[in-house]
Amino acid sequence: MMSSISAQAFFERYEQVKSIEQSKNELIEDLLRRVSELEEAYKREKLDHERETRFNRDIQIHEMELMDQITRIKTIMDREPFVIVFLDGDGMIFQDSFLQQGEQGGKDAANQLWASLREYVTRNLPSVSSPKIITRIYANVKGLADACFKAGIVSKASLVEDFVRGFNGSRLLFDFVDVGTGKDRADDKIAETFKLHLYNCHCHQIFLGCSHDNGYARLLEETLADRELIGRISLIEGIPFERELESIKSAYRVTKFPDLFRSSKITTTSPTSWKGSPLAALSPNQNPATLTRTSTNTSSGTSAAQSWASLTASSSPGDFNLVTSSKPSSPAPQPKAVERNKYGQRVDRLDFKSIPKDELNRIKKMKLCNLYFLLGECPNVNCYHDHSYKITKNERVILQAVARMTPCHFGLDCDDPNCIYGHRCPQSEVGKKDCFWGANCRFDKSAHGIDTTIVKVTKV
Repeated sequence: MMSSISAQAFFERYEQVKSIEQSKNELIEDLLRRVSELEEAYKREKLDHERETRFNRDIQIHEMELMDQITRIKTIMDREPFVIVFLDGDGMIFQDSFLQQGEQGGKDAANQLWASLREYVTRNLPSVSSPKIITRIYANVKGLADACFKAGIVSKASLVEDFVRGFNGSRLLFDFVDVGTGKDRADDKIAETFKLHLYNCHCHQIFLGCSHDNGYARLLEETLADRELIGRISLIEGIPFERELESIKSAYRVTKFPDLFRSSKITTTSPTSWKGSPLAALSPNQNPATLTRTSTNTSSGTSAAQSWASLTASSSPGDFNLVTSSKPSSPAPQPKAVERNKYGQRVDRLDFKSIPKDELNRIKKMKLCNLYFLLGECPNVNCYHDHSYKITKNERVILQAVARMTPCHFGLDCDDPNCIYGHRCPQSEVGKKDCFWGANCRFDKSAHGIDTTIVKVTKV
């Protein structure tokens, strides 16, 4: 039977076996390649794992080092915590009883202020543990002393200087700084020192006593966008907040120390008061804003007259609301009439848009006396504004614009041709009952959207 099988058949069977063997070899080779690939992958995975292990260990070590560093830094930050008080002493004035006691009054005022602040901090800032209390008062001491003497608060001006000496000698961190009558006034110094401490980690609260001066509104508006900064500031109210400060005070903590600070400006009943001034009849506690207007009609041959409107609107940081006689440095031209629109509303000719903004800001920063340069005389002997600058014609026009930015007390009804203050909002447009400042505008709503077409005048 075997002999019947041909060689061809054996060859075919051989080919089959050979094919199977080849397939087996290929399988073995594929398996070997796969094993090799897995070994390589394992090695890479092992290396990655070891690298990650080392990385995690390094991260943990670094994290521990950072946490330790943070702890050390926090310990440093928590050292010597303090709160700081800035008082504009030209308007935040201590009660008469303290000033009248001279040096002892200064010591008593400082000690009582320290006790009041400590109580406030304990009640409102419980997270701050026993902070030091720093107080800086900036004022023109001589001007304050003269004002208190002429108002009859103290029997002699030197008592105020004694008060300052007593205040400075009471506590190591309490300073009453005399800024003098130069250009570096109280508000400028407070603003710069305020900014210096605003981000100081050791300073946990800044108290700002400035309710009498709208100029501080700009400083506070810069912090309104940051809630954390708002929480670092407390306002101290002496006299009622001026209009611009009143509109933003709700964003901050506000406190009063009525036993320490006056709630009204210093005024005088001195017989040497400026002749014709409605302030001459004021009692020390009477509010000038309640008075009616006094006629200021003058002949063309007299020097520039001061109306009640211009006088009351002239109060500025550092003024003690004290009025005494002053000779004009030079005569100033007086308008003959007040121009009005068809509604009888006053219209002052001044194009604010034509004045370069940088020039406007430059003149504002110079702190020139509006009354002196625009009317020829300044009745306020304690005025801290500049009276010696050689003003040019163009600068006088810009100063007129600066003065118009302060609202006149009599608004659109003002009939004083000499009034240098604003009767309509300089930011408003004809027909529009609003402006850029919205509800925070210093001018009343009625002073917006005024028709500026002049149809009649009010002769004086």
